Amino acid sequence: MLSLSMIVRDEAERLEGCLQSVQGVVDEMVVVDTGSRDATVAIARAAGATVHTIAWPGDFAPARNQALQWVHGDWVLVLDADERLRPEVVPALRALMAEPDLLLINLIRVELGARQSPYSSVSRLFRRHPELAWSRPYHSMVDDSVRALIEREPHWRVADCPEPALLHDGYSPEQLADGAKAARLRDAMQAELQQTPADPYASAKLAGLEISAGRIQQALELIRAALEHCPRERSSERYELLFHRGLALAERDPAAAAASYAEAIDLPVPARVSVGARLNLTALLLRNGDSRQAMAIAEETSRVAPDLGLAWFNLGLIRRQAGDLSGATAAYTRAAACDPEHAETHQNLAVAQLLSGEIQGARRGFATAIALLEAQGRNGEAHALRQRLEGLVKVAP
Repeated sequence: MLSLSMIVRDEAERLEGCLQSVQGVVDEMVVVDTGSRDATVAIARAAGATVHTIAWPGDFAPARNQALQWVHGDWVLVLDADERLRPEVVPALRALMAEPDLLLINLIRVELGARQSPYSSVSRLFRRHPELAWSRPYHSMVDDSVRALIEREPHWRVADCPEPALLHDGYSPEQLADGAKAARLRDAMQAELQQTPADPYASAKLAGLEISAGRIQQALELIRAALEHCPRERSSERYELLFHRGLALAERDPAAAAASYAEAIDLPVPARVSVGARLNLTALLLRNGDSRQAMAIAEETSRVAPDLGLAWFNLGLIRRQAGDLSGATAAYTRAAACDPEHAETHQNLAVAQLLSGEIQGARRGFATAIALLEAQGRNGEAHALRQRLEGLVKVAP
């Protein structure tokens, strides 16, 4: 039996889509509301969920632990309202849950709209066990209790589901513009570091905020201290620290940034999780004129994440730079199939087709790029592209 466990508050706009994604997959849906003022509770009940109401305890971990008291399944899937389960992954998850010694299944999450880290790994599917509990503020997790249980009972295993399981829209422009969300995260991570100085998880999260705010030296100091306390066995946390060190060093020391990304890629994390480091390392290598190694990493990235448009787009850029118009066209075509709303892909595909003499294909590609730019409110870019094309190729109005 598989149970869905959720805590929600004022999620009327997104909850229905989340619950629909698990219909027919989970055997029960338990939704714990922490004080909604919109139609969240009614939507959950209409979808067939059992709804409990609690006062917000001030932190996510105790709320999630309270929610665990109301589920009955052998396994528990935990989702947020801005996440959806991919139906394609269900057979793989069922096969993993049938393994008797598995305690936790890490899920690959697609970060919709994220350009730096398009995938993450989240510990959201686990066997219901009385000693598993959520801990840590804000970004709570069960990992601490999982490690403690495995130390006492080493027959338990943790597995990674190799294919993307969840879609997450928390990186939409609207979400990223929420300064209050970043402020809450900063406060939570600073409080965590006061309790456990140099904690790798909190340090990585806070370092990311410092980099976004332009406080590079503060970020590097956090990362340096945390890496000293983060063994290689804690690969996901070490990966995030090295990834953020690469971001912090990219402008001031590109060689050191490249080395940090390479070290991150070498860690035993799911291949898709390492895509962010691969993409950034490719860009650094291109900037430094190392097109051969950039090509090799870009090709590997497209194999690791064949459904990621950005991986194919970057490969197209490198192939075109190398004079391989046929290879560039093929890569851009794959990128457009993966991400049909990425205007730059259609524009670059059209350029490659134009240079190859495929005039009709180029016309269609430029027209698509312009239409997408206009639909996305990027009218200035659409106008500039039209002007550049005047006298070069005719684009339908």
